[in-house]
Order: sequence, then structure tokens, then C-alpha cells
Amino acid sequence: QVQLVESGGGLVQAGGSLTLSCAASGLTSSNYAMGWFRRAPGKEREFVAAISWTGRLTDYADSVKGRFTVSRDNAKNTGNLQMQSLNPEDTAVYYCARKWVSRNSDNYYIAENEYEYWGQGPQVTVSS
Repeated sequence: QVQLVESGGGLVQAGGSLTLSCAASGLTSSNYAMGWFRRAPGKEREFVAAISWTGRLTDYADSVKGRFTVSRDNAKNTGNLQMQSLNPEDTAVYYCARKWVSRNSDNYYIAENEYEYWGQGPQVTVSS
């Protein structure tokens, strides 16, 4: 059974940085694309960032481009979302997600319904 455990959420002042980590267990291989999503208070869950299973391809929502960096370490079955220059609009519950893909398919995915496994969603709060 695949489980995703996230860590690194918390409270930070505007302009600050946080790094979220997503550790996976129960994987039988490393060919899982990974995505990050968030749900702000009163809003729908939205795409934040995605990375292909090899790590070669990434994509970001326009709202975080240039401030957030997604990465992964397949040897450790972990993924990170480095968040810089945070502002109060980044306040949300953040979720990591994984999708099994063929080793021949080095793509990223931005639609949440593509993903099979989800983390528990740590809270990130940015104070002004």
C-alpha cells in the first residue's frame, strides 16, 4: 500500500521560505510522477507544481513560477517543494500526490484527477 507522508508546513512571515517534503512508502519502483496542489481557505484545490518521474521535466502554476522549486530524490523516494518569497496568498493546505507511469512516459501532470495517491496535507500559513 502506497503512503505519502508530508512534512515541513508551518507559520512563516511574508517574504520568508519553507520547504515541504513528501516521503513515499510502499512503492515498488521509482516511476511515479509527482504533483503538488494546495487548497486555500474557501477555495478549490489548485495545481502548484509537477515533476516527471525522472525529474527532468517540471511545470509550475503562474502564481508560483520563479518562487517555488519542485525536486525529487528517487533513491530516497522523496520529493520536495521549496517555497521562497512567500506571501499571504500562499496560505493553504498543501498536498503532494503521485501517479504511476510507464518508464517510457517521462511526463508531468497538472490535473488532480490524474493522481492516485495523496499526502495528508500540511498547513502553510504566511503572515503579513
